[in-house]
Amino acid sequence: MTRERLISLDVFRGLTILLMTIVNNPGDWGNVYAPLLHSEWHGCTPTDLVFPFFIFIMGVAVPLAMPTKTWDSTTFNKILVRSLRMLGLGIFFNYFGKIQLFGLEGIPLLIGRLIITVAVGYALMGNFSSKIKNILAFSILFVYLFLAYSGIEAYHDVRLPGVLQRIAIVYFVVSLLYLKTTQKTQIITGITLLLGYWAIMTLIPVPGIGAPNLEKETNLASWLDGVLLEGHMYRGTITWDPEGVLSTIPSIVNGIIGLLIGQILQREITPKQKAVKMIAAGVALIIGGLIWNAFFPINKSLWTSSYVLYTTGLATACLAFLYYIIDIAAYKKGLKLFLIWGVNPMIVFFFSQIIPQALVMVQFKNPQHPEEQINLLNYLYQFGIAPFFNNPMTASLAGALTYVGIWTFILWIFYKNKLIFKV
Repeated sequence: MTRERLISLDVFRGLTILLMTIVNNPGDWGNVYAPLLHSEWHGCTPTDLVFPFFIFIMGVAVPLAMPTKTWDSTTFNKILVRSLRMLGLGIFFNYFGKIQLFGLEGIPLLIGRLIITVAVGYALMGNFSSKIKNILAFSILFVYLFLAYSGIEAYHDVRLPGVLQRIAIVYFVVSLLYLKTTQKTQIITGITLLLGYWAIMTLIPVPGIGAPNLEKETNLASWLDGVLLEGHMYRGTITWDPEGVLSTIPSIVNGIIGLLIGQILQREITPKQKAVKMIAAGVALIIGGLIWNAFFPINKSLWTSSYVLYTTGLATACLAFLYYIIDIAAYKKGLKLFLIWGVNPMIVFFFSQIIPQALVMVQFKNPQHPEEQINLLNYLYQFGIAPFFNNPMTASLAGALTYVGIWTFILWIFYKNKLIFKV
């Protein structure tokens, strides 16, 4: 069976990455429209859909990328190395702002950090032999862990979990499940993980705290993060991590459900039958998530089982809609924007988070307040975008869209020259 690109999946991926870039890069974090922010705790905003959608899309892509199941050492090594490369790229985001070089400061330090960034990006996305990929991936991860636990002051609190790290773990597990198990086993595994996570979070007492609970900082997932990741968690929460250890377990099911949908797309049935099955699955998952929400609230930070069902239901419904419009009805007008974003997600993931950090490092006197310093990122927004808008939230959104526009131009060049960056 030959491998064919599913245009609707590329478009869906492009939409997801584009939304990710918008919500991650507002002009002013103090002025953001509510739908572009994560829920404070329980609940789900459009922003809370980005991460689970991407995991779901990755799951769908697994069987499409490996239409013929072949299990051998070569295949396992490819899956392992790809997972490690994603892991390495994700962890680097957290190191970029902490890199110290021979006492350098300011622009010289920034140049050094950018050189290292390009080197790491090339090492983890370059097209090398399998052996070289192995060596580079394991070596870079070893360096990360050594620095994190070496006692060196600059790295003593560097964060280790993250978005790409979780995606890497899910990709590894889901790929092995696809190659080594039947769909029935995959379904049973998904159900077991969701029920098991619910039981762990709601029935097991929290050591040192008491009764099971789903509150910030006192739930079991938070406690486990504190034990296993002490000093290496998200700086916005400090005592727990939104991509922590325990909450990674249910996120695997987002990938498993995507995997099952991908296998529906492989079946020897008509395209319309595939769309109907996806719609039915999406509606069932949404209803299941909403029902479970009454007992185990939808919550992104905890990645609750209800959140898994609800978000994968919406993702399945979205893909079914796009599949019908694009691959069945053959409507492809106006899709180029999303295609150029969808075929190169990894380069956006990597560099779109590095660039803002780099701009913050460039500092100079504030033209309006010479006694104060201003970084280049804030300068561009405050003097180049904000003055054109009366509403600060609209200005902030305009800042994000400007960044999207810049990336669209870059990705268009890559697309035109058939440059696709993969791990």
